[in-house]
Parts: sequence; structure tokens; C-alpha cells
Amino acid sequence: MDLDDNHQIVPSHIGQNAAQKRTIRTLFTRIAPSYDRINRILSLGQDQNWRKHALARAQIPSGGKLLDIATGTGDVALLAAERLPAVQIVGADLTLAMLDVAREKARKQVARRIGWVNSDGLALAFPSDTFDAVISVFMLRNVPDMSRAFVEQVRVVRPGGRVVCLEMTWPRRFPLTWFFWLYFFGVAPLLGQLIAKNRAAYIYLPQSVRQFPAPAATAKVMEAAGLREVSWELKMLGTVAIFVGMK
Repeated sequence: MDLDDNHQIVPSHIGQNAAQKRTIRTLFTRIAPSYDRINRILSLGQDQNWRKHALARAQIPSGGKLLDIATGTGDVALLAAERLPAVQIVGADLTLAMLDVAREKARKQVARRIGWVNSDGLALAFPSDTFDAVISVFMLRNVPDMSRAFVEQVRVVRPGGRVVCLEMTWPRRFPLTWFFWLYFFGVAPLLGQLIAKNRAAYIYLPQSVRQFPAPAATAKVMEAAGLREVSWELKMLGTVAIFVGMK
């Protein structure tokens, strides 16, 4: 058993979840100012293209509603505002510092119609059947309960709507596995130290990718959460996966 913030006894797994969320919030608060820059470098400039593919897979109808959960610095929400002018957009994130960066980017791009919300991905602050699509990018590696995250996304999506997930995935074939290990366990921490002044955050990054389930296993979690017609496509030599499921 553990104690919560009000010193009440809670089951140990709940306490562990809360502790992990605090750790993630602290980590992303620290790297928020340099998050975009390091993402562009580590992805070799491809991360925005991956987001565009994920957004296209959402198939949001004109006049529909999109939730970009774990929006971070708002890249998916801003792409949607640019490409889908008739769509209502909400960008939600656990970390206020990331949302601050997103709001500033939106102000500069005159994307005022995006609603920014501080929300936990395991307990979304929205009614059921609200959105036509939910997109998450680089979120699921960072949540303490991936199944619960998908259950919540399914809850807030309307029947017939789509849940789209973009994630890094560890390659399964040599020599790509060796190169990926060298790149992420060598280059990423170095960039974290030089740019973000936070080596530990970018040691966590490759560890989280390494531990993330294989695509087939992730698809089964999505199906168990209530999604159907689940599929995925791999990009960047099998190191990036885009998952899609329909409610």
C-alpha cells in the first residue's frame, strides 16, 4: 500500500501509477523548451511527416472534432488547424509546460481556434462519444497503463470514429537493431546533454522504446479496449509504427 498526496492509503498499483505520472510530468517540464529541436534532429527531420500520415489516417469529417491527446508542444493540433479548417480541435496534455509551448506556437501561427486542456490520458476530462477521432503521438510509452489509456480514448470517441497512435518501435532485424541501439543509447543522451542540459531524459527515451510492445501485441491491446479493424503500418525502416482502430 502507498499514501496519496492527501496522505490517504491507496492500493500500491495506484500509488505506482501516480508516482510514474509525477516522474513523467517532471521530465517533460524540464525538456519542454528544447523538445521540438531534439525531435527534429533525432528523427532526421521526419517526425512532422509521420504526424501528417497519422492525421490523414484519422479521416476526420468536415465539421468533426479531433482530440490530440498528449499533444506536447501541439504539433498535431497545429497541423490539423492548417489542413482541416472545418474541424474543431482540442490539444490535451498532462504537462503544463508543454502546453505553454503549444499555446505560444499557436499564437505565432494565428491558430486561435485550438482548445488547450490540461488532462490526464488515463482519465480524460471529456464526456463519452465526444470526438470523431483521437490521435496520440509518442504517448503510450510514457503512460503507466497502456490498456487504460486506450479504454479512455475509445470512451471519448464516437461510434465509427478512429483512434490513431503514432509510436517509436524497436526494430527486430539485424543490423538495424544494432544501429538503432547505438544511435538511441549513444546519440540521444548526448543531444539531451548538449541541447536540453538533461542527459537523463534522453537515457529514458531509448529505454522506453526498447520496452514498448511489438506492433502485434499493441494491436491486441487496442482490440481488447474495444477497437475493431485494427491495423498498423511501419515507417523509417520499421522503427516507427502508426496504429489505427475504429470504434
